Amino acid sequence: MVGGKKSSKKKGKQPVPLDKGPLGSTALSLSQRLISIGIDGKAGFDGAHRVAQAALADYPADRERAIDKVVSQHRRLAASAGFVTSLGGFVTMAVALPVNLTGFYLINTRMVAAIAHLRGYDLGDPGTRTAILLTLVGGDADDVLKKAGVVSTGRLANLASNQLPPPAVMVVNKAVGFRLIRQLGDKLFTRLGKGIPVAGGVMGAGLDAFLLSRIAKGARKEFPPTERLLRAGSH
Repeated sequence: MVGGKKSSKKKGKQPVPLDKGPLGSTALSLSQRLISIGIDGKAGFDGAHRVAQAALADYPADRERAIDKVVSQHRRLAASAGFVTSLGGFVTMAVALPVNLTGFYLINTRMVAAIAHLRGYDLGDPGTRTAILLTLVGGDADDVLKKAGVVSTGRLANLASNQLPPPAVMVVNKAVGFRLIRQLGDKLFTRLGKGIPVAGGVMGAGLDAFLLSRIAKGARKEFPPTERLLRAGSH
């Protein structure tokens, strides 16, 4: 019995297994596609770099106003239930997810990536891409990193400088995908303290816009201007 208790304690410290069954496959697939489509874009859906550059063209001397425009643009998209629902077709999962859910995450991934780009981050860096994904889970990011066996080093943007090995990146990305899938029940229903009516797989547009604004606020915090950008601005 003593041995059983020790084993139980050790088992409790292990990362949550996410690689078995269809849900694990869905979690990894969701995160991979959010990164590839949400950041890089796809036919009919501009990538984050293009969106950021378009906003910067309107405000070439003020990146913060360009960020404001990006957020405002994506808030309008999130409030457009038809647009968000159509985006869900970009992501095909092993386990069916509401199309508005995947579409909503695509919009948020692109918005966060555009903010990161306007703050001077390299969207091609694996660490930056993972940090963008982690921003979607907000206050749960540290818990996700802990369960994935990665030590948090403050702001999520620091993951880019830490040069995480590819296996660690994959584990974190899968853990984020798993957490995002759970958010539909955990956050939208339980944590908001009330039932949110869902008809035909479409969440309320107002709720989408509210959650997007919260993620945008987190992105501004997690991706402060890089030193390179600050030096360039001082000349």
